[in-house]
Parts: sequence; structure tokens; C-alpha cells
Amino acid sequence: MDRLSPLPTAPLDNLQLRAELLRRLRSFFFDRGFLEVETPILSADTVVDRHLDPFGVEITSVSLPSPLSPLPQIHYLQTSPEFGMKRLLAAGAKAIYQVSKVFRRDEVGPLHNPEFTMVEWYRAGDGMSEGMQLTSDLCEALLARGPAERIGYREAFSKHVGIDPLAAETKTIIETVRRLDIAYPESLPEKDRDGWLDLLLVEKIQPHLGKERPTIVYDFPAGQAALSVIRPENPPVAERFELYVEGIELANGYHELLDVEELRRRNKTANAQRMADGKPPLPEESRLLEAMQAGLPPCTGVALGFDRLVMLAAGAKTLAEVLAFPFDRA
Repeated sequence: MDRLSPLPTAPLDNLQLRAELLRRLRSFFFDRGFLEVETPILSADTVVDRHLDPFGVEITSVSLPSPLSPLPQIHYLQTSPEFGMKRLLAAGAKAIYQVSKVFRRDEVGPLHNPEFTMVEWYRAGDGMSEGMQLTSDLCEALLARGPAERIGYREAFSKHVGIDPLAAETKTIIETVRRLDIAYPESLPEKDRDGWLDLLLVEKIQPHLGKERPTIVYDFPAGQAALSVIRPENPPVAERFELYVEGIELANGYHELLDVEELRRRNKTANAQRMADGKPPLPEESRLLEAMQAGLPPCTGVALGFDRLVMLAAGAKTLAEVLAFPFDRA
């Protein structure tokens, strides 16, 4: 079918399945006492991440009334509802979830669309173990593939590529990529340890994950902590986990960072990495930092790609089969 056709790319049966899964998802969270919330899609704040590129929107006094600044301002379509939801937690919310449209630049393909639906949830008092269990329970409720098995990041690398990703020297990791004949971009710096590890994960480990039943990989390298707590072991690990089904990453969870100054430090590091990659920096100060100073409770948060979940439930191979109008028809 021509890409300019006005018709949807998803068959109506898949759209009906999508609606049913959304109904069951809301029922799942309602039964567990979660409050459904909405936070701004367009915000002056945005997640500062090396690899997440938001769409910026110029806001001017011509389009918005005072007392907003008369000078042009850049607001961002959110790559995740994380900042707004954490501000609600700091205000006293205990268990919240959101079904939100989110936006990421330069993400187009069979498993990526620049606009997609994310389900994100937080529950105060949860550690990583409770977060993994809730993620497994939701996956089981929606996909009916049994409870998720758990495997440590370190164990997964040992099993599938034969190295210790936490203790191996970077040159050993690079040699492993070459030994396994994995194509890699010439622009990937030899000092980018986490970049080489991610290449191994995507090419040689991820295809094996979640084949017989859903799989949760946990305890990532400290360099991949993002906004998660780093547990001070030797070597230290990030209390972060990911859910895989049929070799597809479906969800990403963090035992959330609470230290305001550490978040500032990570924002600066991420921006330095972005600029080294030729990308513009993102705002390092945010209302989230102010809310964290007021007190963010210990919690675990998880973000799940709802379109991918529908794709798996429908037995589809691409997101276009479960989206009414993907990017090229929007």
C-alpha cells in the first residue's frame, strides 16, 4: 500500500486488541490501588540523557499570554513523563501510573516510531525486587506467557558471550566484539566502554532473551545507571532492570535516585557526552530538582512501551501493524 494512503496501517482487529489490552492494563493498576495521573507532554524540563533526543518547540509571547517571558523559550515534547510523575511523588502521591504519548527524535523503524505510547508507573516504598515482581505480574496479566525469569546482567554476558562485563578491561570487551564478528560504527570511541557493552547486549544477548518466557535482566553496570541508585559493591552496579519478550526490550525500570546533587552531576556528565557526540546540551536545572530537594520518597519506577506490547500480543512484526497512523502517515 502506498505510504501516502489515508488508510490506517493497522487492521481493525489489532486496534480492537489494543483497546482491550488498555482496558485490562487500567484494571490491573486499579485493582492494586494505583491512581491514574496526567502530566504535561510539553514542558520546559526534559530528561537529560546521552541517547534520548527530544523535539524542541519554540514558545513566544505572540502565542502565549503574559506573564510568560516575552523572549522565545524552548519547551520540549517529553521523552518520558518521569519528571512530572516524580514531582507528584514528592507532593505525597504513593502509587501512580500514566498512559502517555511520548516523543523521541531520530527513532524510526520496525520497532520505533517518533511518537509512541508509554506506560509509566511508580510506587513509593518499592525496592528493585518489588519493582521487578510488579513488572512480571503486569506482563503475565497482559501477555499470559507466565512469570518472568530473572537473570543478572553479569550472568547474561557470561552465558552468551563468555566475559565478565563488570570486571573485564575495555580492550577485552572490544576484542570480544571483533572476535564475534559484530559490525560496529567507526565513530564508536575505544574509551566508550558502555557503548561496546551495549553493542554486545543488542547483538549477541538480547536475541536469546524472553524466548520461552519473559526475562528480566537486572544489576546493570554503574555507567548505565541513568536515574537509578548505584549499589556500592565491588564493582558497583546500577539498580536497574529491563524486561524482554521474544528478544524485544519491553520495559526499563529503576530503583530511583534520590540524591539531588548526584542527579546534577549526572546531568552534567550526560550533557558532556551529548556535546562530544555532536548533540546540543539539554537544560540541567529542572523543577524535578526542586521537588527532590523537598523530598522524593524511596521508590521504583518502570516505563513500558505499550505499542511493542500490543505488537507481541497480536503476533505482529512491526509497530505499523498496531498503530493506526505511524509517522509516515501522521
